[in-house]
Amino acid sequence: MSKRVVVLDYGFGNVRSAVRALEHVGADVELTGDRRAALEADGLLVPGVGAFAAVNAGLEAIGGGSIVDQRLAGGRPVLGICVGLQVMFETSTEPGDGVKEGLGQWPGTVERLPAQVVPHMGWSTVQPPAGSVLFDGVEDERFYFVHSYAVQRFDFVDTTAGRVQPPQVTWAEHGVRFVAAVENGALTATQFHPEKSGDAGAQLLRNWVASLG
Repeated sequence: MSKRVVVLDYGFGNVRSAVRALEHVGADVELTGDRRAALEADGLLVPGVGAFAAVNAGLEAIGGGSIVDQRLAGGRPVLGICVGLQVMFETSTEPGDGVKEGLGQWPGTVERLPAQVVPHMGWSTVQPPAGSVLFDGVEDERFYFVHSYAVQRFDFVDTTAGRVQPPQVTWAEHGVRFVAAVENGALTATQFHPEKSGDAGAQLLRNWVASLG
């Protein structure tokens, strides 16, 4: 039976390409901002293209933060893409009108890449950790990035005395090492666009869909 995935529609991002990519790997996909549908789906994808503050405002308008919170509290999977990864962190230094505080699921700040050429646009390899479920079979492949800001430090502090497995962080480089993906229980996110990353991106999405309960 196909896994039901909601692509969260909050007015931002090239959501149609994400819908098509998920359908391609066998998911039953709905594009909607409806709270009930987002909460009940097997998986929720949070897309993100554009400025951090604008994406935050779009999410706030439909109660996106509380949808993510409620899903994660119940152990129900969420996947963020591009700025959909960035808003899972605490803050951003990106200029613009609006709130610079993210959803705070992970510690860290989204900062401008200190590279000679920005935005970072194109194909790059990544460095996933051993045992990654998301990158199974595509550990050595390249993925498609389009971004000027990224999380350049991930400082996880274990307050559970080892009872919870720490997040698995995948890294990439453009002027500096930055977070390319995070796998943290029910919450997963990528800085790159798997829906624009050809066969490697399709396999990554297939891995995520296969992991849905």
